[in-house]
Amino acid sequence: MNVIHRKGWEIPENQATPEAVAMNRRALLAGAGAAGLLLASGPARANDPAPTDALHPYPRNPAYTIERELTPEAITSRYNNFYEFGTSKNIWQAAQALKTRPWTIKVEGLVEKPFEIGIDDLIAAMPREERLYRFRCVEAWSMTVPWSGFPMKAFLDRAKPLSSAKYVRMDTFVDARMAPGQAQNIFYPWPYQEAITVAEAANDLAFLVTGIYGKPLPKQFGAPLRLALPWKYGFKSVKSINRIVFTDTRPKSFWETLQSAEYGFWANVNPEVAHPRWSQATEEVLGENRRIPTQLFNGYGEQVAGLYKGLEKERLWA
Repeated sequence: MNVIHRKGWEIPENQATPEAVAMNRRALLAGAGAAGLLLASGPARANDPAPTDALHPYPRNPAYTIERELTPEAITSRYNNFYEFGTSKNIWQAAQALKTRPWTIKVEGLVEKPFEIGIDDLIAAMPREERLYRFRCVEAWSMTVPWSGFPMKAFLDRAKPLSSAKYVRMDTFVDARMAPGQAQNIFYPWPYQEAITVAEAANDLAFLVTGIYGKPLPKQFGAPLRLALPWKYGFKSVKSINRIVFTDTRPKSFWETLQSAEYGFWANVNPEVAHPRWSQATEEVLGENRRIPTQLFNGYGEQVAGLYKGLEKERLWA
């Protein structure tokens, strides 16, 4: 008799995917056809639909489900941090100036062979899926969203980092003509950079995002490629990635450079460690007009706590 031991985030499969959002056979066949057409298509122009748009929706992975209701898209798509386009939460309109095609990701540093790859070629080559994740901002608000993308571990397998690589740094674009926040905040350390350890990147939960709500990722969410690390505060989930560097030296990230007393390298969610200017014990759930207790590692401790054994002297919390 086989005994199934479910992981901490799992619920029974018959509760995981509502019928209204389940992938049907026709959608799967359409996605497979779009992947084949990608090889024959030319490079996408700035205003054209991307050749990989037709791959959505991705099949949901029932291992990554949660106990909360999804936050409505109408709320999350109008409440965003994207400092390249301004410091207001209402930057979704300004972010439409972001040009996401053509878009190339450069892979550099301690890898077997540095390379560049177009975003659509990368998406087509990766094992695509949808996951439901909790998202906890360092500003003490939270949401629950259906990210679409691929495991970062699958990207590591393609990048082939050397054994000497200990960290992964991810950069976004620099274009002050396109992004007014970069022109206005000239003393900020552009480009926005974030970094994690290779071990964190290889964790099952680390996810590279190309879509949300069953559709390609809107620009205000960090199209065409962003990171999702559900056990860390949201500022670690860098948007609009166009360069990935493997290194043996720990990088200093964007907010850590600006204010290291408030934003550290690790930035793991911990309700018992306050931000210097507010408590992290509770969080406001977007769209629900209520506060709930914050969980250690945002509720993902069973999956990630082992990454930090032996680092007790490190400042593991933002």
